Amino acid sequence: MEYRKSGTLIALRVDRGEEIVSCVKTVCEKEHVTFGSISGIGAVDHAVVGLYHVSEQKYVSNSFDGELEMTSLLGNATEKDGEIYLHFHAAFAKGDGQVVGGHLNEAVVSGTAEIFIQTAPGTIGRKIDPATGLNVFDL
Repeated sequence: MEYRKSGTLIALRVDRGEEIVSCVKTVCEKEHVTFGSISGIGAVDHAVVGLYHVSEQKYVSNSFDGELEMTSLLGNATEKDGEIYLHFHAAFAKGDGQVVGGHLNEAVVSGTAEIFIQTAPGTIGRKIDPATGLNVFDL
């Protein structure tokens, strides 16, 4: 993984064999990003994505292995309990054009991933929404 910062924008390259979520978290910790927007594309060979069942207040995850194009990575960096809190959604295309996605838990790069982190001054916190059980923006 390597990254470069220019003003409020960070360009991050995640390399083969590296895990995307942990690399983004490392950069956000180093650069103290607690108010940011994240987007990216790339290629992975392992992804774990999930769906949150609001009525049950729990995530259900699915794992996908094999050649996958990460056609979209969208997310944000905030702060919860003094720690960086990342929230990602991603879409992955299989070789036959079928697309899978959801809440991203992990993704291991097979080729490369190109990620931009747009930062803003300040912090957005998180709090539990008792109605859904989700960690929502504390604005």
